[in-house]
Formats: sequence, C-alpha cells, structure tokens
Amino acid sequence: MANSPISHDRTLRRAAVTGGSGFVGRNLVAALLSAGIEVRSVDNRPSEPVPGASAVTADLRDPQQAVEALADVDVVFHLAGNPSGTVSVEDPLLDFSSNAVVGINVLEAVRHHAGTRLLYLSTAMVYGQPETTPCHEKDPCRPFYPYGASKLAVEHWLNSYVAAYGIDASAARAFVVYGPGEDPRRAGAEPGQFLRWHLNGAPIRITGDPDTKIRDFVHVDDLIAGLLVAARRGEPGAVYNVGSGTSVSLRELVSVIEAATGRSAEVTVDERDLTDSYALVADISALRELGYEPRTPLGDGIQRLAAAMGPAPALPALSTVLSATNH
Repeated sequence: MANSPISHDRTLRRAAVTGGSGFVGRNLVAALLSAGIEVRSVDNRPSEPVPGASAVTADLRDPQQAVEALADVDVVFHLAGNPSGTVSVEDPLLDFSSNAVVGINVLEAVRHHAGTRLLYLSTAMVYGQPETTPCHEKDPCRPFYPYGASKLAVEHWLNSYVAAYGIDASAARAFVVYGPGEDPRRAGAEPGQFLRWHLNGAPIRITGDPDTKIRDFVHVDDLIAGLLVAARRGEPGAVYNVGSGTSVSLRELVSVIEAATGRSAEVTVDERDLTDSYALVADISALRELGYEPRTPLGDGIQRLAAAMGPAPALPALSTVLSATNH
C-alpha cells in the first residue's frame, strides 16, 4: 500500500448517494454513517433509508429534480441507474434513460453546485473483451452491451465537464461485486446466483465456458473501501478500477463455493453463447497508489455470504442474456 501524501485529500462531511436504497448504495450509506458523515439517500421511489440517513425521493431523469436533490453536500456518490447488462439488452432505451440521461443530469447538478465533489460508479463492462489482462484504465474500451456503452458515455461526459467547467469529478469502474444485501430479482453476479442455487440444492447454471470465463470478484466491503479512497483522494477526471486484482474462472468459483459450504455442487453448463467467455480482471495499481487494498479473500467472502443468505435463500430471478439473437 502506498503511504505517500496525496494532493487531493478531501474532508467529507455531507454526502448524497444516488441509488442509496440499492445493493451497493445501502452498504455505502452504512459505511459513510460509520465514518461520521451526514448522508442523504436519493432514490426514484420512496424507500426506507439506512437508519441514520435522510431520504429524498427524486426522478433524476428530470434535471431540476436532480439539482434540488443534490444541493448542500460536499460529495455526490452517483450509483443510481440500471445495473444489469441483461436488462440493457432486453430494453436498451430503458438503459439509456436510466444511465445516460440520469448521468448527465447529475453532472449538470454538480456543475450547478460549485465545489461539490462527484464520484461516479461506472463498470468494468466498459472494456468489452479486453485485449490484455489484467485491464488497465488506459486500455481501449469497446463495450458490446448497451449497458457498458451507456456507462462509458457518462465517463466521457464527466471528463468533458472536468475540462470545460472545472468540476471536481472522478469515476470508479467496479468489477464483479458480490456480498450480502443483493436483491435476487436483480442479482446478476455469479457468486450470489451460484450460491442461491447451491444452497437450495439446485444445479449451478454456468453460461459460457467455465474455464475461459474468468472474472475479478470483489466483495462489496472492498468496493466501498475503494469508493471512499477514490472520493477522498482521486484526481479530477481520473478513472479507477475497483476490484480484487485476482483471476477466478467460473469452474474455480464453483470449487470455492463447495469448500465454503462443505458439499459438492451439481453443475450444468450452457456453452451456446460464448460472447463473454474471456478474462476480465482489474489492474488495481492506480487505486493502490491512493491507499486502497482489498481485504476480503474470495473464500471468506463466500462463507460470509452463505451465512447471511441462510439455508434456503430466494432463487435468482434474472437470467443471463448476452444477445437478443440468442434467447
């Protein structure tokens, strides 16, 4: 871990979290409150906030509502939007509205509120199929999901707003996030999906090649730690990978689940679509230079997630759709 001084070490006292009622959002809100930061959770429908946080209901597709909802804070963590590649394939206009339109409205709100810091949660899916692994932030981005394209568009707008208007904004590209609190109706990350099937005695369903589909699984606690480091110390206009930096194939993930639960798994494999059967792993050296260090080994994280789920958790409701021509 780097211990050298950081030129942008911001003090955060009041934060707004868009999408604060979601999986990552609730974990982030809880962490901010634990750090003594006043938190406003901003969501598009009424929801029960994490105890200690205030709640604001706003449709961020409306520019004026975005300006009003994000007033009087030191930092905005922009997490709201469609989090699913599958949903983006099935409804690209919904994805565009939820991610791109909302994203530029948040940028406009931050421009309106001079001095507000913005950290935008992007995704590793902006890379598409990387030419090399691990992925570095300066590597080419060629997303093939509408989801990755909409998230990358907001990254480009963010950079243009930093250059044109001088706003203080950075982006963080999350890799495959897992951990307690994920909604099974929207869960697309393999650790949660696989565990839900396995704990119910159902076969684990692998889509793609179990050996060449390699991912970087990052526990939500480590993701939150990375977001806080990036918010406090990230350079304006910079983008940071947030992952574990560890390569794990889906076959290896099944083995980790078997070890964590103490029983063997039945597995079915559907290799009809190999669109995303490639390695997508983070080079986390840039965020490490700011002080980030992932602390949750995959086996420990899976054990904790299994304990949180209990013996018969709700089954995943979201299938994996990679292409509209393959389902």
